[in-house]
Amino acid sequence: MSTPAPAEALEVDTVLVPVDGSDESVTAVEYAVAIADEYDASVYAVYVVGQDVVRAVEEGAVEADDVSSDSQSFMDDVAPIAAEHDVELRHSTAYGFSTTRKTQHPGSVVLDTADEVDADFLVVPREPMGEGGDVLAKAAEYVLLYASQPLLSV
Repeated sequence: MSTPAPAEALEVDTVLVPVDGSDESVTAVEYAVAIADEYDASVYAVYVVGQDVVRAVEEGAVEADDVSSDSQSFMDDVAPIAAEHDVELRHSTAYGFSTTRKTQHPGSVVLDTADEVDADFLVVPREPMGEGGDVLAKAAEYVLLYASQPLLSV
């Protein structure tokens, strides 16, 4: 009887977590940091801006700088979670929708960002959240179906 080959160990250098400023996003960051800490990896958070906000920016009802400030404020709030575990936390902001690109939606933004930052693992908030309703819930459905990386849905 032959011995089965040992399973290849999972190597994780970057954990991607999409966020939207909600309490569920904070929980997702906590999980992402825990995984990064376990694998001596870093965390990359992408703040996904919802459809209502994107439209408001495009119509001039909301300033893009205000959206950027909200994103930065959220990241400042969760930075201590990563710092407590000595995990590097980087981030960016992305519009989850586009009025000019039909293929741009929250799920594609998450997967595109995962490719751009070479993420090895994804942590995706699954519950409906955010001011626009279900920005990251829509992303989670898509990411669960199409991600090539291992992922945790929280």
